[in-house]
Amino acid sequence: MTVEAAATQLPADLLASLAAMVRPPLNRAGPGRSGGFAKRARRGRVVGTRLGDPRRDRLDLLATLRTAAPWQAIRRAERAPGAPPRLLEMRMSDIRVRRHRGKAETATIFCVDASGSAALARLAEAKGAVERILAECYVRRDRVALVAFRGTRADVLLTETKSLTRAKRSLAALPAGGGTPLASGILAALDLAKGSMRDGRTPLIALLTDGRANIARSGAAGRPQAMTDARDAARALRAGGIAALIIDLAQRPSIEARQIAAEMGATYLALPRADSKALSEAVAAAPRGPAAASPNRR
Repeated sequence: MTVEAAATQLPADLLASLAAMVRPPLNRAGPGRSGGFAKRARRGRVVGTRLGDPRRDRLDLLATLRTAAPWQAIRRAERAPGAPPRLLEMRMSDIRVRRHRGKAETATIFCVDASGSAALARLAEAKGAVERILAECYVRRDRVALVAFRGTRADVLLTETKSLTRAKRSLAALPAGGGTPLASGILAALDLAKGSMRDGRTPLIALLTDGRANIARSGAAGRPQAMTDARDAARALRAGGIAALIIDLAQRPSIEARQIAAEMGATYLALPRADSKALSEAVAAAPRGPAAASPNRR
């Protein structure tokens, strides 16, 4: 009844007048504006109103009228002599748009050590975990990406996706064996995570490794330099505020994996006999966001 009563008193061109009063459309935010989509959600539950542009967000007509109503007498008194009368004196400061609370979208980036004799077991576990998480992505709003490192380099096998078919195809074609360029794997996962953050998602890096690097970033063999590079890469990930989970799949808990986890500020988990269910549950339970990358997460 209130809406109908208000509608009978509104000028026919009210919406057109409101559109004419607003600012020109703003330029799109560049890729460096992190989290812009998440901060200005246009869908989800309505949690209030705010000043805004009805060409970019949904106009809340009743809230706009309620804001303008108390000022009508003052604005009519301020009207210039001879100016045509208006039923409503509107100002830009009256316009209210709906404020939404959108659901935060997350991304899990698997970084898998595909080197050495245990690579086939690691890849089987990663494949099962990826498939489980993708099956639940509609509930958790989770995307999945996959990085594998072996030989002298790291490869992005799967950019962020919700496609189970793409994930299976990428995992099935992955070869195994060779050296362990751990630093290259961490940095490749970090690049994906930064891109995910720029798109407004909250990334988590799940690193499956025993931590025993033997290939440096330059591609040269040598354990001392490879471990130094891996620790530097871990500190870079921590400085970026990226949450991480290190899953140690060695037969016995690895000192090297614990050290990398400490440098990374990551949660450390020893799963020498992990199956896909245990791995999926560990990833789902891992803390996310910048606060998770703290020096005491173990």
